[in-house]
Amino acid sequence: MTEHTNPNATTPSGWRKSSYSGNDADSCVEVLDSHPSGVPVRDSKVPHGPALVFSSADWSLFVTAVKDGEFPA
Repeated sequence: MTEHTNPNATTPSGWRKSSYSGNDADSCVEVLDSHPSGVPVRDSKVPHGPALVFSSADWSLFVTAVKDGEFPA
């Protein structure tokens, strides 16, 4: 899996909270759709911090694994 980092995740707009994030404000993951470099993912508590950017294929595999219960809580 190849991942890249965007050092300042506030530049792009359109972030959305993942539907799999908990209701607790301390466990929010945000993703950015339709980004040309892949799928950026950031911690919503640190919007000025870095975001990891995954390839679309790798992100799709990860989301499928989550939905299939491969990462039990």
